[in-house]
Amino acid sequence: MLQGMKKYVVKLTPKERKKLLGVVSKGKNKASVIRRAHILLKSDEGKTDQEIVELLYSSEDTIGRTRQRFCEDGLEAALEDRPHPGSDRKLDDGQEAYLVALACSDPPDGRKRWTLELLTNRLVEDGIVEDISTETVRLVLKKTNLSPGE
Repeated sequence: MLQGMKKYVVKLTPKERKKLLGVVSKGKNKASVIRRAHILLKSDEGKTDQEIVELLYSSEDTIGRTRQRFCEDGLEAALEDRPHPGSDRKLDDGQEAYLVALACSDPPDGRKRWTLELLTNRLVEDGIVEDISTETVRLVLKKTNLSPGE
């Protein structure tokens, strides 16, 4: 890339400009969407990345990513957040139900209550899972408002 030359140049159509002006003036959008709209408007006006950084208190990376997404994927893609995929579930519904039932059952002989470690070990012993952390067990029980010993 030549110094001073932008790889992704924003050229808005009158319709796109009108839409972006609506986004920034109505205040019914998320702050990130409004910030990206401002970035696109200022880019279209010929402002440099550094000028936009100073005007909007945004990083050069954010400005570059917004311009790139506009040029490659269009206006909507540049404005909206990309989905943030969560990690895969550690337990399916059946495994979670087993854990909850286990936590509600009587604890092993010689114990007053279930502990996270006991529950974790029992899930593996019973062949429900091959491996699981006590943190996963804790989070599942927290999600159902249970804790060991209830």
